[in-house]
Amino acid sequence: MKIVVTTPTGRVGSRVVQLLVQAGMQPTVLVRDAGRLDPALIGRCDVVEGDSGDERAVIRATLGADALYWVDPPTGDDDPVAGYLRMGRTAASAVSTNAVPRVVFQSSVGAEARSGFGEIDGLGGTEELLNATGAHVTHLRCGYFFTNLLMDLESLRAGVLSTTLPAEHQMPWVDPRDVGDVAAARLLARDWTGVSTLGVLGPRDLTFPEVARIVGEAVGRELVVDQMAEGDAAAGLRAAGLTEAQVEGVLGMSRGQLGFTPENQRNYLSTTPTTLGAWAWENLRPLLAT
Repeated sequence: MKIVVTTPTGRVGSRVVQLLVQAGMQPTVLVRDAGRLDPALIGRCDVVEGDSGDERAVIRATLGADALYWVDPPTGDDDPVAGYLRMGRTAASAVSTNAVPRVVFQSSVGAEARSGFGEIDGLGGTEELLNATGAHVTHLRCGYFFTNLLMDLESLRAGVLSTTLPAEHQMPWVDPRDVGDVAAARLLARDWTGVSTLGVLGPRDLTFPEVARIVGEAVGRELVVDQMAEGDAAAGLRAAGLTEAQVEGVLGMSRGQLGFTPENQRNYLSTTPTTLGAWAWENLRPLLAT
């Protein structure tokens, strides 16, 4: 079985590749720079060098594919939604051209809304593009990645966890490695058909005060939640050089959650095992020790 994996050096993609290799497969990986691959994978993967936005490269990589793991990578476009849609069109073209029978797409909670969720609207558009190919498609509706905390190390060192969401708002937090586990299992299965969605939601929903307590206990320092006004957050993003569409893309992801009920509810299938505390002990504690 030929399984193609995009973004194989990412936090999820690298886990997918590892599990496929451990399962005895030799996956095809589409990677912009083959030099970034783990040297241990040499000879265990078929490597196609190319960008996920290069339609010819994606078509070349997926020729004869039985299954595709697709991720819309960040593009750096002035409008992130347009960038994700451009990537989605590339994927859909390759799936249609090569009649790829099965696709597993790394989507997000909120993509089902189709609008009002900032950057995630681009993932919703990609879902529709893939659905229209006629392939069997599973959309993984993922929760908020633990690894997003790595972008706020300086703030965490100062004892602050910032958010524009209300303190009482609960949302699913998930380890990207667990997303990789679910994706690999789905890619290896051959008997599912149709278009479906599957939540990948971590062990439980958390409020930001709960996150501050859990992470604080893991890293050995007290954290307080700073509930920022959206205008202040926007000003900070503009000062960092983001365009107006990029600012809206970031803030819209939080704004869209208010009053929103996800399509994929928490149940046995959508719950994954790794706790935020365990992840923070392994990944944040060493970084915040100094």
